[in-house]
Amino acid sequence: MATQTPVKPTSELKTFIPELVYFEPDALTYPMGERIRKWAQDQGLPIHMTTSHNRITNLPGEGELEKYRIAKRTLVVGVRKTLDFDQSKPSAEYAIPIATGCMAHCHYCYLQTTLGAKPYVRIYVNIDDIVARAAKYIEERRPEITRFEAACTSDPVGLEHISGSLARLIEFMAKQEHGRLRFVTKFNNVEPLLGLEHNGHTRIRFSVNADYVIRHFEPGTSSFADRIAAAGKVARAGYPLGFIIAPIIWYEGWEDGYAELLSKLKAEVPPEAEPTLTFELIQHRFTKTAKRVIEARYPKSKLEMDEAKRKYKWGRWGQGKYVYRDEQATALREWIAEQIFANFPKATIDYFT
Repeated sequence: MATQTPVKPTSELKTFIPELVYFEPDALTYPMGERIRKWAQDQGLPIHMTTSHNRITNLPGEGELEKYRIAKRTLVVGVRKTLDFDQSKPSAEYAIPIATGCMAHCHYCYLQTTLGAKPYVRIYVNIDDIVARAAKYIEERRPEITRFEAACTSDPVGLEHISGSLARLIEFMAKQEHGRLRFVTKFNNVEPLLGLEHNGHTRIRFSVNADYVIRHFEPGTSSFADRIAAAGKVARAGYPLGFIIAPIIWYEGWEDGYAELLSKLKAEVPPEAEPTLTFELIQHRFTKTAKRVIEARYPKSKLEMDEAKRKYKWGRWGQGKYVYRDEQATALREWIAEQIFANFPKATIDYFT
C-alpha cells in the first residue's frame, strides 16, 4: 500500500471567468441578476441579451468543435420557470435546480449527451422561488428527511463566486429539521462556504480519482492535490464529508493509482470526520450516443470505449450502457473497498454501480 504522505496543494483556484455573458431581460429584475450584471461589467465581459436561457444561437467559432469550446465559456443568466424538481436517486430524493452546465471538460461526462446542443453554463437567479419550492417538498414529506442534490446538472462550487446560490441553500437547510443538502464538486473553490452556519445539514462531497484519470480525462478541473486539500478544509469546517470515486477506470497500474488516492485522503482528512464519512463508487460507463459525441468533441482522448471489451447493461428506462465485464467490475469494487476500509474503517460505502 502507498505510504500516507500528504499531497502539496498548488493553491491554484480554477476560477471560472466566462468569455461571453447573456441575460434574459427578466433576470435583471432579480437582485442576483443585477449583481451578476455588475460583476460581468466589472470584469469587462461582453454582455448580450437573449429571449430565453434555453436558446442561445449564433455563438462565434469556426466549426462545431470551436463552437462547443466557446459555448463552455459562455454564461447565461436566466429565470428557472419549471419549479418541479426531478428525482435524484440514489443520491437524494430531489435535484434542486440552481444551475445547468459545467465549465470543465471531463471527457466521459454524461452532460455531454444530456445537454446536447446546449453546453453553455446557466445560472438561475430566482433563488427565492427555488428555496420556497424546496420548503414545500420538505413539508410534504415530514417527518421523513428530504435530501436535495444540487449538482446533478452542474458543478455549483465552480460557479459560487458568481452566484452565491450554495451559500443561500446551505444557510436555509441549516434551519430545516427535516431538510438536507448535498452536492459534489471537482473544484477547490470552497472558501466562501467555510464560515457559513450549516448545522451539519449539508454534505459536501468531492469527486476524486486516481491522479492518472484526473490528468488525462478531466481538463479544466482542480488538480488531485488541490481537491484533497479542499476536502480537508471542508471537514475541518465541520461539514459532513463524502467522496465520489467516479468514474472508476481500468488502466495499467490502476491498483497503485487508487491505493495512492485513498492513502492521500487518509493523510488529509481529520480523524473526527471519519465516523460520518461516505463513499460512492461508480465504474466508467458509456452509451453509443455518448461515444459518438465524446469522439467528436475530444478526438485525441485516450478514454477507452471499446464495446467488445465491455458488458451491455440495460437501464431502468429501456436504454442501455456499456460497463466493465463482471470480473473486472468485481476486481475494481473489491480492491477499492479494501483500500477504503484499510484507511477509513469507520466510513460507509453507500453503493457501487
